[in-house]
Amino acid sequence: MLLFSAATFSHAQTAVGLKAKAERQEVNTEKSTIDWRGEKVTGKHNGTINLQEGYLMMANETLMGGSFTVDMNSIENLDINDDGSRGKLVGHLKSEDFFYVEKHPKATFIILDVKENGNGSYDVTGNMTIRGKINKVTFPAKVETSEGQTTATAEITIDRSLYDVKYGSGSFFDGLGDKMIHDDFELTVKLVTNESGL
Repeated sequence: MLLFSAATFSHAQTAVGLKAKAERQEVNTEKSTIDWRGEKVTGKHNGTINLQEGYLMMANETLMGGSFTVDMNSIENLDINDDGSRGKLVGHLKSEDFFYVEKHPKATFIILDVKENGNGSYDVTGNMTIRGKINKVTFPAKVETSEGQTTATAEITIDRSLYDVKYGSGSFFDGLGDKMIHDDFELTVKLVTNESGL
């Protein structure tokens, strides 16, 4: 629920021995996707959320940095068939109990450090901002470039308790029983840049 500021490329440049200037590639929001998954004691839910904007910094087809912004108002659920129940869940996720979208309509990720592992694989570390709270997260990512277009994919685990999302959390409340909702939720992120020159 991402990528970088032109802030700290020195580590990545030293690691891969690059002197080429990093090129900013804008992310195509229509081709990019973000899927979310959350679990509770009695089940789980999944859905999508839209990318608002983003970019990747690339040098010689090597990831150097980047950033992306998520539109929190775009949260959707995909596993509930009943319109009323689905709308109730989405409304609850947008409420102050969870992501407080009215006050915090955006979530962002900014890459701070990139470690190249070879064959297009990286360990990416950056600042995730949700509900105005900033925490550092690290996750593996895969980056491929073909015909002037870059695709970056990642599975990101986020601990919602670090972002003051307390509802149903065993980290804050005792005796929740089967009403407890797990703190960790998963984002599957796919960022696709515009083709070169676009």
